This record gives sequence, C-alpha cells and structure tokens, in this order.
Amino acid sequence: MNLPNLLTLIRIILTPLLVILLINSKFWEALIVFTIAGITDGLDGLIARCMRQKTRIGAILDPIADKLLLTSAYVTLAVIGFLPGWLAVTVISRDMIIVFGVLILFLFQGGVEIHPSVLSKITTVTQLGTIFIVLADHNLVFFKRILPFLYMATALITIISGLHYMYLGTQFLGSDENS
Repeated sequence: MNLPNLLTLIRIILTPLLVILLINSKFWEALIVFTIAGITDGLDGLIARCMRQKTRIGAILDPIADKLLLTSAYVTLAVIGFLPGWLAVTVISRDMIIVFGVLILFLFQGGVEIHPSVLSKITTVTQLGTIFIVLADHNLVFFKRILPFLYMATALITIISGLHYMYLGTQFLGSDENS
C-alpha cells in the first residue's frame, strides 16, 4: 500500500472515532481528530500527484473517505444540535445526487471516469472549514456572529456545485446521444 492510500485509509478509520468523540461531548479531541482527517484529505492527493503514486483504488477510496467523513460530521453535529439540520440535509443531498448521477452514467455509459472540478474542491474545502469552525467555536466561542453567514455560504456553494455536476452529467449524456 502506498502512502496516499494509507492516508486515505487513516481518514476512513478516524471517521468513527470523530463520531464517538462528538457524541460524548469531547469537542476538543474531536477538533484534533477532524483536523488530522482534513490534513490527510489534502495530503493524499498532493502526494499521489507529486510522487506519481496515483492508483485506481485511491481514485475510488478518496471520494468515499471524503463523503464518509463529511456526512458523519454533518449528521452528528446536526443531531447533537451544533449545526442546523437544513445544512446537513443540503450537504448530504448534494452528495446523494452526485452518487445517483454517477450510477446513471455508469448504467448508460458502462464506465465513467469522474474528475473532481475546481468548484467541487472549493465545496469540499468550504464544508471541511465549516465543520472546523463549528468545532473550534465550541471550544473557543469566537465565531458565533459569523456562523449564520458561514452556514449560508456553505449551503450556497454546495448547491451551486451540485447544480454544476447535474449540468455536466446532462451534457455528458446529451453528447452521447448526438454521437
């Protein structure tokens, strides 16, 4: 197993630990675990590109690890009342639409190679940043005034990204019909 895939695996392993810490009100520890998981998210792709260690399994596991971490964090924080439920629903709905779209493309095209867009990467960073700030705010009570704006910005970029993927998917299917 190469280093990028190991980092992705670490992120997957850290996800249930994050949920357990959040449920048990260990917010400082949860912030540390989430920060480590977020760092592995940035490093795995960077190392894979720089060291030419891209693998098929890494290309599959990385987005799964991202979705697992973010979905778990958003759902848990919404359930314990630290994040608005509507924001968790927005984030998870976008991911479900993307997964559903990929399945449709796979069924109609047989094989689909998905490359995250710049907008998708910005969305992931925004979603990770929102969780980080919510956890940091619980520990430091510094960001209270900006949280509503942050929630709206996160929802907006998430919705725009979801619509962008829907547009790309319809364009992809439409181009195949014209060929």
